[in-house]
Amino acid sequence: MTTNQAFDMPARARATAQPQRIEHSVVRELLKVLLPHPSGLRRWSVMRAIRTERERASRDVPQKFEADIERVFRHFCTGTETSQCHPADALFYRPKEKAGEVWAIFPDRAKAWLETEPLGARDLSPAAGHSS
Repeated sequence: MTTNQAFDMPARARATAQPQRIEHSVVRELLKVLLPHPSGLRRWSVMRAIRTERERASRDVPQKFEADIERVFRHFCTGTETSQCHPADALFYRPKEKAGEVWAIFPDRAKAWLETEPLGARDLSPAAGHSS
């Protein structure tokens, strides 16, 4: 969205577009971390990996960083009280056979989600975010 397009949008539409864009960005970050680990990673490892990637890319790490990541995870996670997606459409889950707070993905659903997102495939390539 260009700056001119943003000003042409009604204020209410602008207010909802930004959080959705941020949410989808966080989903991509979660998928990037979890795709190589289909059996899951501990929550702490997920947070550390995303924080490290953001710092390496000189991106903002807000004070509410962990709360934002967890909110998005729960939103797209099956079996949570805050999930707003149908269980068949959930991207994430918590493996019951694992002790502690482990986060995992449904790889096929994650790849399908990325294919529908305009930047999804590019964000997961090894060269993503690097310029020569």
